[in-house]
Amino acid sequence: MAPDEPGMDNLHLIEEIDRTIHAPTRLKIMACLAVVESADFTFLMRQTGLTRGNLSPNLRRLEEAKYVSIQKEFVDRIPRTLVHLTSEGRAALETYRGSMQSVLNELLGK
Repeated sequence: MAPDEPGMDNLHLIEEIDRTIHAPTRLKIMACLAVVESADFTFLMRQTGLTRGNLSPNLRRLEEAKYVSIQKEFVDRIPRTLVHLTSEGRAALETYRGSMQSVLNELLGK
């Protein structure tokens, strides 16, 4: 596609994509949480294929953005971390989906 063809002038739309969600690791986490009511840390590790050292900071980033809430508790003296997608997180994921679809439609001339 030549730079002057339709869609190329809309590349700036990519800059408007939510970078917090767009990172592949965080997108995996958000996608996983979107289809469950809540997930514990071990479940998220298994589903996403992330290590503890990679999952923790990405969950922290999503929590700082208020996209997830994290609840720590003990069950029979065993620590358990539950993660929930917040309403803000669900809305942000839906906005992200719409934005990505718009960007792709614009770029592909659909």
